[in-house]
Amino acid sequence: MNFDIPKSELDQIEKAIASDESVVGIDAKKTHIIIIHMLNEIQAKLDRLEKRVELLERG
Repeated sequence: MNFDIPKSELDQIEKAIASDESVVGIDAKKTHIIIIHMLNEIQAKLDRLEKRVELLERG
């Protein structure tokens, strides 16, 4: 796995989930919403790719 995330992207993510009110320094609810949103985007892309492969296989 490659976890080399550009510093600018890390900073952007950190700003998006930061919380001074949290003991751990992040807003857990916001963090989970972002993760679920990204997983939904990945699933949608996967669904589209599977449909394309299916069409190509029927060819």
